[in-house]
Amino acid sequence: MKKENLNSYETLEKEIIELMKALIAIESPYFQEEEIMSFVNSWFHNHQLESYLHTYVDKKVTKFEGKNVVLIQQGNQPGPTVCLNGHLDTVSLCKGWTENPFEGTVKDGDIYGLGALDMKSGCSAIMLAVKRFSERHRRFKGKILVTLVSDEEGPYGLGTNALIEDGLLADVDFSIIAEPSAAFLEKPFPAICLGARGGYGVEIELFGKSAHAAIPEHGINAATDAAKVVSALKDVHYFQDELLGKGSLCVVGMESDGGACSVPDYATIKLFWHIVRNENESSIHKEIEKAIKRADISCQYQIHFREAPSEGSKGFLPYTVERSNTFVDTFIRVAEQVCGQEMSIGYLQSIGDFNYLGSRLQAPAVIFGAAGQGLHGSNEHASIDSIVKTSETIYNFLEEILL
Repeated sequence: MKKENLNSYETLEKEIIELMKALIAIESPYFQEEEIMSFVNSWFHNHQLESYLHTYVDKKVTKFEGKNVVLIQQGNQPGPTVCLNGHLDTVSLCKGWTENPFEGTVKDGDIYGLGALDMKSGCSAIMLAVKRFSERHRRFKGKILVTLVSDEEGPYGLGTNALIEDGLLADVDFSIIAEPSAAFLEKPFPAICLGARGGYGVEIELFGKSAHAAIPEHGINAATDAAKVVSALKDVHYFQDELLGKGSLCVVGMESDGGACSVPDYATIKLFWHIVRNENESSIHKEIEKAIKRADISCQYQIHFREAPSEGSKGFLPYTVERSNTFVDTFIRVAEQVCGQEMSIGYLQSIGDFNYLGSRLQAPAVIFGAAGQGLHGSNEHASIDSIVKTSETIYNFLEEILL
């Protein structure tokens, strides 16, 4: 650790707790991020960092008008562009909390709150790392591009997708997404993800024939056929990937209603299908067709992928990065120096903005962030020490690459 370039651990820890409490106090479920975006933009300006609010509109599906906080620090010499990405939105509040979800309670080295782990921890680490770098280094190579976005927890990752489609990330050479990798991998900190599975939302529509419920044999029951299809989907074939493992599907919704006393003539099955490399829309479609054939249903059917705001946001593509990549190797070496222990390496099983950055920018993207528990659940909390060391790692990496 380059102590001469950092405030003491205790000072950074105090700053982390203060900033985390401020972020946790602002309710920011996806599609409701206006207040937190304004706060973070003002925070940067209060620390002499000229960020701005990037706005976007999804006119096609959600009709959502969103904002991202973008900060560009341009060096005075040619060099790489490093993107630091995080999301400021959270999932909605669930039941079961015994701690105040909006207070930022500190207990036994952890900080509690909705979004504390996923991922106001990573956003705090980025913000303080960039603040320190700006205070200490006016002259450097390349460019630092901070993107703290909205709607990562939503269905389409609209914030990061808009940044890509608006061309703001076109020159990125390396991305660090400060998601809580140690928590996702369930490994001790430090842990890094060098890729992730992808995924698509899929819908199967079933068209039957209505009849009186007293004589169901006169109809074709779409609900019954939907149940058969769901049962047959248990036996789909998944590709096996040496790094990402294998795909999986989850039935996330079913709907059918015959009213008070009728055979239902329509049903829908909604799936989210996680994929690995060499799987795609075509392979998913083929497996669903096979399952429907095994189910031996009577209904007519249609298979379609969920409507998306744009071509790029139709799905989340799987990706991996090489451990031997110069940026990756340097980042891991710096993190191990900061943390004083060997890095655990894994691959994320879920999807997020990292898929867009890792698959659409043609540049390596790593996921590195805090340890903790309670992802998308009650009493979510993050390890304060891991947030501090995430910030130190990002800061030291920027020094290593840009000075």
